[in-house]
Amino acid sequence: MPSESSTRAPAPRRSVLYMPAANERALEKAKTIPADAIIFDLEDAVAPDTKDTARGQAVAAAASGEYGNRELTIRCNGLDTPWGADDIAAAATSGASAVVIPKVGSVDYVDQISAGLNAAGAPAEMTIWAMIETPTAILDVRQIAAHERVEVLVMGTNDLYRELQATMVAGRHPLLPHLATALLAAREADVMILDGVYNDVRDPEGFLVEATQGFEMGFDGKTLVHPSQVDPTNDLWTPSDDEIEHARAVIAAFNEAQADGRGVVTVDGKMIENLHVAMAERAIAIADAVANQN
Repeated sequence: MPSESSTRAPAPRRSVLYMPAANERALEKAKTIPADAIIFDLEDAVAPDTKDTARGQAVAAAASGEYGNRELTIRCNGLDTPWGADDIAAAATSGASAVVIPKVGSVDYVDQISAGLNAAGAPAEMTIWAMIETPTAILDVRQIAAHERVEVLVMGTNDLYRELQATMVAGRHPLLPHLATALLAAREADVMILDGVYNDVRDPEGFLVEATQGFEMGFDGKTLVHPSQVDPTNDLWTPSDDEIEHARAVIAAFNEAQADGRGVVTVDGKMIENLHVAMAERAIAIADAVANQN
Protein backbone atom coordinates (compact mmCIF):
# COMPACT_ATOMS: atom_id res chain seq x y z
CA MET A 1 0.00 0.00 0.00
CA PRO A 2 1.46 3.40 -0.94
CA SER A 3 2.55 5.83 1.70
CA GLU A 4 0.39 8.87 2.33
CA SER A 5 3.50 10.97 1.76
CA SER A 6 4.14 9.56 -1.73
CA THR A 7 5.32 12.23 -4.14
CA ARG A 8 5.31 10.01 -7.22
CA ALA A 9 4.81 12.18 -10.29
CA PRO A 10 4.91 10.15 -13.51
CA ALA A 11 4.67 11.74 -16.93
CA PRO A 12 1.90 14.32 -16.66
CA ARG A 13 -1.57 13.48 -17.92
CA ARG A 14 -3.17 16.85 -17.33
CA SER A 15 -4.91 17.06 -20.70
CA VAL A 16 -5.99 13.86 -22.47
CA LEU A 17 -7.69 14.51 -25.80
CA TYR A 18 -10.00 12.10 -27.61
CA MET A 19 -9.41 12.14 -31.37
CA PRO A 20 -11.66 10.17 -33.77
CA ALA A 21 -9.33 7.74 -35.52
CA ALA A 22 -11.51 7.63 -38.65
CA ASN A 23 -10.83 11.33 -39.28
CA GLU A 24 -7.46 11.75 -41.02
CA ARG A 25 -7.57 15.52 -40.63
CA ALA A 26 -8.09 15.18 -36.87
CA LEU A 27 -5.17 12.77 -36.60
CA GLU A 28 -2.94 15.23 -38.44
CA LYS A 29 -4.07 18.13 -36.27
CA ALA A 30 -3.33 16.17 -33.12
CA LYS A 31 0.38 16.36 -33.94
CA THR A 32 0.34 20.07 -33.12
CA ILE A 33 -2.03 20.19 -30.13
CA PRO A 34 -0.21 20.57 -26.77
CA ALA A 35 -2.17 17.81 -25.02
CA ASP A 36 -0.19 15.56 -22.71
CA ALA A 37 -1.87 12.48 -24.14
CA ILE A 38 -4.01 11.49 -27.10
CA ILE A 39 -6.68 8.80 -27.15
CA PHE A 40 -7.15 7.58 -30.72
CA ASP A 41 -10.81 6.65 -30.50
CA LEU A 42 -12.21 3.55 -32.21
CA GLU A 43 -15.40 3.48 -30.16
CA ASP A 44 -18.03 6.21 -29.73
CA ALA A 45 -16.59 8.66 -32.27
CA VAL A 46 -16.48 6.10 -35.09
CA ALA A 47 -19.42 4.87 -37.17
CA PRO A 48 -19.77 1.10 -37.67
CA ASP A 49 -18.93 1.27 -41.37
CA THR A 50 -15.60 3.02 -40.68
CA LYS A 51 -14.41 0.90 -37.74
CA ASP A 52 -11.87 -1.05 -39.81
CA THR A 53 -10.49 2.11 -41.41
CA ALA A 54 -10.23 3.81 -38.02
CA ARG A 55 -8.35 0.84 -36.55
CA GLY A 56 -5.76 0.91 -39.32
CA GLN A 57 -5.30 4.67 -39.03
CA ALA A 58 -4.97 4.56 -35.25
CA VAL A 59 -2.29 1.88 -35.43
CA ALA A 60 -0.42 3.81 -38.11
CA ALA A 61 -0.60 7.00 -36.06
CA ALA A 62 0.64 5.29 -32.89
CA ALA A 63 3.57 3.78 -34.78
CA SER A 64 4.44 6.93 -36.75
CA GLY A 65 6.73 8.66 -34.28
CA GLU A 66 5.21 11.97 -35.40
CA TYR A 67 3.49 13.04 -32.17
CA GLY A 68 6.47 14.28 -30.20
CA ASN A 69 6.31 13.69 -26.45
CA ARG A 70 2.56 13.14 -26.39
CA GLU A 71 1.52 9.85 -24.81
CA LEU A 72 -0.46 7.84 -27.35
CA THR A 73 -3.25 5.43 -26.46
CA ILE A 74 -5.99 3.65 -28.39
CA ARG A 75 -9.57 3.33 -27.16
CA CYS A 76 -10.82 -0.05 -28.34
CA ASN A 77 -14.36 -1.26 -28.72
CA GLY A 78 -15.65 -3.63 -26.08
CA LEU A 79 -15.21 -7.38 -26.37
CA ASP A 80 -18.99 -7.69 -26.68
CA THR A 81 -18.87 -5.93 -30.07
CA PRO A 82 -17.83 -7.31 -33.48
CA TRP A 83 -14.68 -5.15 -33.40
CA GLY A 84 -13.32 -5.43 -29.87
CA ALA A 85 -11.06 -8.48 -30.21
CA ASP A 86 -9.56 -7.19 -33.47
CA ASP A 87 -9.01 -3.77 -31.88
CA ILE A 88 -7.11 -5.32 -28.98
CA ALA A 89 -5.00 -7.46 -31.29
CA ALA A 90 -4.12 -4.51 -33.53
CA ALA A 91 -3.36 -2.14 -30.65
CA ALA A 92 -1.13 -4.70 -28.94
CA THR A 93 1.80 -4.15 -31.31
CA SER A 94 0.99 -0.61 -32.43
CA GLY A 95 3.50 1.13 -30.21
CA ALA A 96 0.73 2.79 -28.18
CA SER A 97 1.52 2.98 -24.47
CA ALA A 98 -1.91 1.75 -23.40
CA VAL A 99 -5.30 0.55 -24.50
CA VAL A 100 -8.31 2.44 -23.19
CA ILE A 101 -11.13 0.01 -22.47
CA PRO A 102 -14.76 1.17 -22.21
CA LYS A 103 -17.30 -0.11 -19.70
CA VAL A 104 -14.94 -2.11 -17.55
CA GLY A 105 -17.13 -3.75 -14.95
CA SER A 106 -14.99 -6.40 -13.29
CA VAL A 107 -11.48 -7.68 -12.72
CA ASP A 108 -12.39 -10.72 -14.84
CA TYR A 109 -13.00 -8.40 -17.79
CA VAL A 110 -9.62 -6.73 -17.26
CA ASP A 111 -8.07 -10.21 -17.21
CA GLN A 112 -9.69 -10.96 -20.58
CA ILE A 113 -8.28 -7.76 -22.05
CA SER A 114 -4.84 -8.49 -20.63
CA ALA A 115 -4.93 -12.04 -22.00
CA GLY A 116 -5.88 -10.70 -25.43
CA LEU A 117 -2.96 -8.28 -25.36
CA ASN A 118 -0.55 -11.02 -24.36
CA ALA A 119 -1.82 -13.38 -27.04
CA ALA A 120 -1.31 -10.68 -29.66
CA GLY A 121 2.27 -10.05 -28.57
CA ALA A 122 1.85 -6.84 -26.60
CA PRO A 123 4.93 -5.74 -24.65
CA ALA A 124 4.75 -6.22 -20.91
CA GLU A 125 4.84 -2.45 -20.37
CA MET A 126 1.62 -1.86 -22.34
CA THR A 127 -0.97 -0.92 -19.73
CA ILE A 128 -4.74 -0.71 -19.51
CA TRP A 129 -6.71 2.46 -18.88
CA ALA A 130 -10.01 1.26 -17.45
CA MET A 131 -13.08 3.37 -18.11
CA ILE A 132 -15.37 3.65 -15.10
CA GLU A 133 -18.80 4.42 -16.51
CA THR A 134 -21.36 1.98 -15.15
CA PRO A 135 -22.87 1.20 -11.72
CA THR A 136 -21.07 -2.16 -11.75
CA ALA A 137 -17.75 -0.42 -12.35
CA ILE A 138 -18.33 1.95 -9.43
CA LEU A 139 -19.21 -0.96 -7.14
CA ASP A 140 -16.12 -2.94 -8.23
CA VAL A 141 -13.73 0.00 -8.70
CA ARG A 142 -11.36 -0.97 -5.88
CA GLN A 143 -10.68 -4.35 -7.47
CA ILE A 144 -10.38 -2.86 -10.95
CA ALA A 145 -7.92 -0.21 -9.80
CA ALA A 146 -5.81 -2.81 -8.02
CA HIS A 147 -5.31 -4.94 -11.15
CA GLU A 148 -1.61 -5.20 -11.97
CA ARG A 149 -2.04 -3.99 -15.55
CA VAL A 150 -4.36 -1.05 -14.82
CA GLU A 151 -2.41 2.20 -14.71
CA VAL A 152 -5.17 4.77 -15.15
CA LEU A 153 -8.86 5.01 -14.35
CA VAL A 154 -10.88 7.13 -16.80
CA MET A 155 -14.26 8.45 -15.72
CA GLY A 156 -16.90 7.99 -18.42
CA THR A 157 -19.29 10.56 -17.06
CA ASN A 158 -21.67 10.67 -20.03
CA ASP A 159 -22.40 6.96 -19.84
CA LEU A 160 -22.54 7.11 -16.05
CA TYR A 161 -25.27 9.77 -16.25
CA ARG A 162 -27.22 7.54 -18.63
CA GLU A 163 -26.78 4.36 -16.61
CA LEU A 164 -27.87 6.12 -13.41
CA GLN A 165 -30.81 7.82 -15.16
CA ALA A 166 -29.46 11.02 -13.62
CA THR A 167 -29.89 14.55 -14.98
CA MET A 168 -26.92 16.42 -16.44
CA VAL A 169 -26.72 19.61 -14.40
CA ALA A 170 -24.14 22.27 -13.68
CA GLY A 171 -22.05 21.26 -10.71
CA ARG A 172 -22.55 17.52 -11.42
CA HIS A 173 -24.02 16.87 -7.97
CA PRO A 174 -25.68 13.59 -9.10
CA LEU A 175 -22.20 12.20 -9.91
CA LEU A 176 -20.12 13.56 -7.05
CA PRO A 177 -20.42 10.53 -4.74
CA HIS A 178 -19.39 8.21 -7.57
CA LEU A 179 -16.51 10.41 -8.70
CA ALA A 180 -15.27 10.46 -5.11
CA THR A 181 -15.57 6.68 -4.80
CA ALA A 182 -13.42 6.17 -7.90
CA LEU A 183 -10.89 8.71 -6.61
CA LEU A 184 -10.58 6.81 -3.34
CA ALA A 185 -9.94 3.59 -5.23
CA ALA A 186 -7.31 5.21 -7.43
CA ARG A 187 -5.46 6.67 -4.48
CA GLU A 188 -5.60 3.38 -2.56
CA ALA A 189 -4.14 1.52 -5.57
CA ASP A 190 -1.66 4.30 -6.42
CA VAL A 191 -2.90 4.67 -9.99
CA MET A 192 -3.80 7.83 -11.85
CA ILE A 193 -7.39 8.92 -12.48
CA LEU A 194 -8.79 11.23 -15.16
CA ASP A 195 -11.99 13.26 -14.92
CA GLY A 196 -14.67 12.85 -17.59
CA VAL A 197 -15.36 15.09 -20.57
CA TYR A 198 -17.26 18.37 -20.77
CA ASN A 199 -19.55 18.21 -23.79
CA ASP A 200 -20.33 21.84 -24.66
CA VAL A 201 -17.31 23.12 -26.57
CA ARG A 202 -19.04 26.53 -26.94
CA ASP A 203 -19.06 27.08 -23.19
CA PRO A 204 -15.48 27.74 -22.04
CA GLU A 205 -16.67 29.28 -18.76
CA GLY A 206 -18.70 26.20 -17.86
CA PHE A 207 -15.79 23.99 -18.86
CA LEU A 208 -13.39 25.85 -16.59
CA VAL A 209 -15.81 25.60 -13.65
CA GLU A 210 -16.10 21.83 -14.09
CA ALA A 211 -12.38 21.35 -14.69
CA THR A 212 -11.62 23.34 -11.55
CA GLN A 213 -13.98 21.12 -9.60
CA GLY A 214 -12.15 18.04 -10.85
CA PHE A 215 -8.78 19.56 -10.02
CA GLU A 216 -9.90 20.49 -6.51
CA MET A 217 -11.31 17.00 -5.95
CA GLY A 218 -7.90 15.52 -6.72
CA PHE A 219 -8.09 14.17 -10.28
CA ASP A 220 -4.76 13.91 -12.09
CA GLY A 221 -6.15 15.45 -15.27
CA LYS A 222 -9.20 15.65 -17.52
CA THR A 223 -10.31 13.95 -20.70
CA LEU A 224 -11.22 16.41 -23.43
CA VAL A 225 -13.29 16.49 -26.61
CA HIS A 226 -11.95 19.65 -28.28
CA PRO A 227 -8.51 21.23 -28.76
CA SER A 228 -9.75 24.52 -27.29
CA GLN A 229 -10.00 22.80 -23.91
CA VAL A 230 -6.32 21.79 -23.80
CA ASP A 231 -4.59 25.03 -22.79
CA PRO A 232 -6.89 25.91 -19.87
CA THR A 233 -6.59 22.34 -18.61
CA ASN A 234 -2.80 22.41 -18.75
CA ASP A 235 -2.76 25.74 -16.95
CA LEU A 236 -5.07 24.48 -14.21
CA TRP A 237 -3.07 21.32 -13.47
CA THR A 238 0.37 23.00 -13.61
CA PRO A 239 1.62 24.48 -10.33
CA SER A 240 2.15 28.23 -10.67
CA ASP A 241 5.46 29.95 -9.98
CA ASP A 242 4.02 31.29 -6.71
CA GLU A 243 2.93 27.79 -5.68
CA ILE A 244 6.38 26.39 -6.41
CA GLU A 245 8.05 29.21 -4.49
CA HIS A 246 5.79 28.51 -1.51
CA ALA A 247 6.45 24.77 -1.78
CA ARG A 248 10.20 25.34 -1.65
CA ALA A 249 9.78 27.62 1.35
CA VAL A 250 7.75 24.97 3.17
CA ILE A 251 10.39 22.29 2.56
CA ALA A 252 13.26 24.59 3.54
CA ALA A 253 11.55 25.71 6.75
CA PHE A 254 10.69 22.15 7.75
CA ASN A 255 14.23 20.89 7.09
CA GLU A 256 15.71 23.79 9.03
CA ALA A 257 13.41 23.14 11.97
CA GLN A 258 14.32 19.46 12.02
CA ALA A 259 18.01 20.30 11.97
CA ASP A 260 17.54 22.69 14.90
CA GLY A 261 15.41 20.24 16.86
CA ARG A 262 12.36 22.50 16.79
CA GLY A 263 8.96 20.79 16.95
CA VAL A 264 6.92 23.71 15.66
CA VAL A 265 7.32 25.10 12.14
CA THR A 266 5.45 27.99 10.57
CA VAL A 267 5.48 29.51 7.08
CA ASP A 268 3.55 32.73 6.51
CA GLY A 269 2.05 32.30 9.97
CA LYS A 270 0.67 28.83 9.27
CA MET A 271 1.66 25.61 11.00
CA ILE A 272 3.62 23.16 8.84
CA GLU A 273 3.45 19.39 9.32
CA ASN A 274 4.66 16.34 7.42
CA LEU A 275 1.56 16.34 5.23
CA HIS A 276 2.29 19.90 4.04
CA VAL A 277 5.83 18.88 3.15
CA ALA A 278 4.54 15.90 1.18
CA MET A 279 2.13 18.17 -0.72
CA ALA A 280 4.93 20.64 -1.41
CA GLU A 281 7.21 17.88 -2.69
CA ARG A 282 4.48 16.60 -4.96
CA ALA A 283 3.84 20.07 -6.42
CA ILE A 284 7.54 20.38 -7.25
CA ALA A 285 7.59 16.87 -8.73
CA ILE A 286 4.64 17.71 -10.98
CA ALA A 287 6.26 20.94 -12.12
CA ASP A 288 9.50 19.10 -12.87
CA ALA A 289 7.62 16.40 -14.82
CA VAL A 290 5.89 19.04 -16.92
CA ALA A 291 9.21 20.84 -17.56
CA ASN A 292 10.93 17.60 -18.54
CA GLN A 293 8.13 16.80 -20.98
CA ASN A 294 8.51 20.09 -22.87
